[in-house]
Amino acid sequence: MTDAGFERHAAITGIGQSQVGRRLGRSAIDLTMEACLAAIADAGLVKGQIDGVSTYPGGDELTSMGYCGPTANALQDAMRLELSWYQGAAELPGQLGAVVAACMAIATGLARHVLVYRTVTESTAQGAAGRGSVLGAAADTAAGIGRWMAPFGAVSAVNWLAPLAMRHFHVYGTTREQLAQIPLVQRHHASLNPRAVLRSPMALQDYLSARMISTPLCLLDCDIPVDGSTALVVSVIDTAKDSPHGAVGFEAFGTALHGRPSWDQYQDMTSMASRGAAEHLWSRTTLRPADIDVAQLYDGFSVLALIWLESLGFCEHGDGGRYVEGGQRISLTGELPLNTGGGQLSAGRLHGFGLIYEAVTQLRHQAGERQVAKAEVALVANGGGPIAGAMILTRMR
Repeated sequence: MTDAGFERHAAITGIGQSQVGRRLGRSAIDLTMEACLAAIADAGLVKGQIDGVSTYPGGDELTSMGYCGPTANALQDAMRLELSWYQGAAELPGQLGAVVAACMAIATGLARHVLVYRTVTESTAQGAAGRGSVLGAAADTAAGIGRWMAPFGAVSAVNWLAPLAMRHFHVYGTTREQLAQIPLVQRHHASLNPRAVLRSPMALQDYLSARMISTPLCLLDCDIPVDGSTALVVSVIDTAKDSPHGAVGFEAFGTALHGRPSWDQYQDMTSMASRGAAEHLWSRTTLRPADIDVAQLYDGFSVLALIWLESLGFCEHGDGGRYVEGGQRISLTGELPLNTGGGQLSAGRLHGFGLIYEAVTQLRHQAGERQVAKAEVALVANGGGPIAGAMILTRMR
């Protein structure tokens, strides 16, 4: 491992998660407070020691239809924190940008203990009307890229990513049976995770007969909207030894944005922004894909996890389908255990932060029945389409 990099100045000293479920009907600030107080206690700290707050994506939770949690300002007020630094922003390298920002604040001396959180209430917001109802993507109300896509019926990310999947199938011979292994394996992992929303068994035939949403992606290729909040305490490295449950160190971040930041105009329609983030990640460490013990890769849709596998070099570009075929390679006992808590496809769409929570749990060796033996190094990747970020975490002794 290298000694350079702002990442080495910080560590994750605490994690917390609220109740996670479908249509809980609880407010975003209520869920956030539950997760944040749990993370602070897990770190062995008290509220008065928190001097920084970082969140993604910021913005107005009242108009975000469940996508945004409370702002950093709202949380500061609710918890009566005295802060030296805070931020909430969406134009970051994927959801991990809030963690990157926290590490930068610590490395520059702006804070010592930063509370990082991500909260969603999408399940309650959309009710029984479906995800399209919360996106503001109807042709007459769409904003941003939605103005160009909604008139053609492309109102959700599943519509924007289906062409990527179809192109991958066409160019590289990827099949639905191969892609199915990602949700199938992750459902088995979820069955061992008491926090997962979907834990019932799933067979290949269940996948193949599931309702098609946007060809070739079916219902079981899509993550499950939930309500919930996840929080981390990111602390200056010299306090890591005081973490009562064991700290997790940062080895490297990948934050680069190469090519066009677009869902449908990327230079290679069998790839996405993950490629630039992956290249940057490996340039900041001497570790290599073979050193990774467990991978938590963004799976808003199953094809995103497959593309991340290729971008990160776990297999050659275009070979993702063959890599996951049969499912053994990505199982708990395989060479690269993938999304060991069930990922977003079965554990719930916590917008990437659930993957961080699971990575820390694995590196602490606290994952119970789903624990990967001797897990020392984890890779977490968030984002898809036009934004992406990745990080490598290590178990600290």
